[in-house]
Amino acid sequence: MRHDWVFDVLSDLLTYATQNGLPRLAAKVSETIDEARSEIAAAGESPEEPPQSPAPKRRRMH
Repeated sequence: MRHDWVFDVLSDLLTYATQNGLPRLAAKVSETIDEARSEIAAAGESPEEPPQSPAPKRRRMH
């Protein structure tokens, strides 16, 4: 699928943020993964099992 690389990059960034004590960045990246999944689905495409965003230790609500 043509969007796989985006999920790979975002997953790497999420892992980096989580492992390096950057919880706000991890939360934003997690939101971005969810948004990308939603937007791709809304465009009529079906992502082939994109990576699941692990729950960061602390999520801020807006």
